[in-house]
Amino acid sequence: MPAARVAVTPAAAELLRGLRESHGALMFHQSGGCCDGSAPMCYLAGEFRTGGSDVHLADLEIDGVPEAVPFWMSAAQFEYWRHTHLTVDVVPGRGSGFSLEAPEGVRFLIRSRLFTDAEVAELDGR
Repeated sequence: MPAARVAVTPAAAELLRGLRESHGALMFHQSGGCCDGSAPMCYLAGEFRTGGSDVHLADLEIDGVPEAVPFWMSAAQFEYWRHTHLTVDVVPGRGSGFSLEAPEGVRFLIRSRLFTDAEVAELDGR
């Protein structure tokens, strides 16, 4: 399986299916700011404007979601996390952001691990 920068847990995928059904196409952005700014924020696709200060890390393919869910990160945060595999998960509790899952009583969070040397070589080659 090819190296990927971002993955989702089964629980996060299930929540994304429900959010997609309720709201429409989705996207993630992770800013790395203070408070919940370090949590991945889920928005309606295009609701959060991305630009030159953001890095597109992945288009997440979620079973049951008709279109890919793009995952963006601020370029400054990416400089810190460029050698880190990110897994989007969901936990009980309410974040203080504007993410679509907030009314559901849960929040997305990132679990991370460093890439292996082989993954780094593969990703740097892309």
